[in-house]
Amino acid sequence: MEWDGEVGMNSVPDGVVQHILSMLRNARDVAACACVCRRWRDCIPYLPALFFPRNAFDAAAAARGAADDVIGRMVGSVARLRELVIYCPFSMACLPAWLAARSATLRVLELRMDGAADKVAEGGHLDCIGLAANLEELRLWGVSLTAAPAWGRMGRLRVLEVVGAPLRDSAVRDAIAACPNLTDLSLLGCDCSGTVAIDLQLLQRCRLDILGASNCSLLLTAPRLESLEIQGFTWITLRGGHSLRRLSIAKSTGRVHKVDTGNLPDLDHLSLRGVQWNWAAVSSVLQCASEVKHLVMKIEFCGDLDALQPFPEVDLVDFFDSHPKLRKFEIHGAMFAALCQKNSLKNLNSRFLIPCLEEVLITVRSPLNAEQKLNTLESLVKYSVKLRTMVIRISQMKNCHEAADEFFEEICKFKHMNYRKVRIE
Repeated sequence: MEWDGEVGMNSVPDGVVQHILSMLRNARDVAACACVCRRWRDCIPYLPALFFPRNAFDAAAAARGAADDVIGRMVGSVARLRELVIYCPFSMACLPAWLAARSATLRVLELRMDGAADKVAEGGHLDCIGLAANLEELRLWGVSLTAAPAWGRMGRLRVLEVVGAPLRDSAVRDAIAACPNLTDLSLLGCDCSGTVAIDLQLLQRCRLDILGASNCSLLLTAPRLESLEIQGFTWITLRGGHSLRRLSIAKSTGRVHKVDTGNLPDLDHLSLRGVQWNWAAVSSVLQCASEVKHLVMKIEFCGDLDALQPFPEVDLVDFFDSHPKLRKFEIHGAMFAALCQKNSLKNLNSRFLIPCLEEVLITVRSPLNAEQKLNTLESLVKYSVKLRTMVIRISQMKNCHEAADEFFEEICKFKHMNYRKVRIE
């Protein structure tokens, strides 16, 4: 078969050409291919997806409305469009016509509305999304959810992602209530206060990232939830977390006051991060996560009030007896110090074992209580029968006096004595 010249191109079956061109998504590439020949242009209606990147049109074309015209013609020409992604600036007034034209086939919609010149306040610009009633995935950037969108019931929607939006708790509740069959929910980089209440019986994966230092509470009911990542909430209540396998709770500003998760029998990974947590909240989560296998503790302080306080003493034997399946443990600063107090090792005896621990990463920031810290390190190595790796990370330690240097020398000796398992970063 000859592949050069018109004969070679014409010898390629129509089905093969259509299959190759169906892999195109970028609107620029689609437009270029449509100009090659009529045969290629006739394949455009069978494309499954169109993607208009941020730089799809120059500033002059966007200013004179050429972008809206091109998007409208391309959407209108793709008769079997399943996925539409628009990152470039466009006019919201044209969106209803585009969605109505492809409502029967459209399944995935992603819009960056922060560049829309005629974006309507108070969420009214989202109402037209209801025209695409068969959507299965919806991702929105730069929208406003301060008023509930009137998009009706979205029974087929499985994935909802909202990025960079001001939220009002009542609007979030009503918007989610219109999508009762969600399996994946993400609210990322959003600004909200009050109580975010979510009740989704089919939800499996959830990411909630709230900005700012405001006191925001979360009430989440999701009996099938498997993965939950939340950031920025002060009060957290989870109902139905018995299937949860991954849980991450963080708050970079302010304090986590209360966490109520109920028992978490299937939890594999738990991450707790933040500047300040109420110790009762920390204890509650650790008690509910007794079967956890990978634990990350990166909380700097505790305390019920604004005053930052160190962690209370934690008994090493009680801690590992309460978490017998722990395999990987990342301890940062305050939690390690809590395990290195005067009485933290008082219950050690010859019958004690840490049965499953394989990896430990410890961040040390202070030479205080150097002897207790070395004793805790030695105990972890001695009683962890399956330990393969211990990483000691020296971070931001003040070395203005000899104590820091002496402590580091002792750490180096400990590393040398256990060189097969221990290393220093």
